[in-house]
Amino acid sequence: MSEGKGDLFIGLMVGGLIGAAIGILFAPKSGKETREDIANKADEVLTKAKEEYGKAVEKSKAAYDAAVLRLKDVEVSAKEKVEEIEGKVSEMASHGADVLQDNKNRLKKALDAGVDAYRQEKNKPL
Repeated sequence: MSEGKGDLFIGLMVGGLIGAAIGILFAPKSGKETREDIANKADEVLTKAKEEYGKAVEKSKAAYDAAVLRLKDVEVSAKEKVEEIEGKVSEMASHGADVLQDNKNRLKKALDAGVDAYRQEKNKPL
């Protein structure tokens, strides 16, 4: 129950009890009849309070169950996203390794060509 509805309910319950008590106390009845009326009214109020409590528990359970279902959906969605991202990261890492290997091979060829050129220049007659 929201706070506003809860306050309203409590106010109605207290007001009802006060009204019933005043009505019973000012009624022209004997003490025994008055006590019976008070007991009956108290039972009615208690029964009503139990009913309202049961309704609040049912609403809370429904809200809890709905929240659990939403969290499960979010969990499944999050797992799917994580798997998707892991796949992309793995693919990018593999691609990065390939590019790195290609650049390493090109650098080795360039160094080998430079060394060969140096040797050829060094071995030329002056």
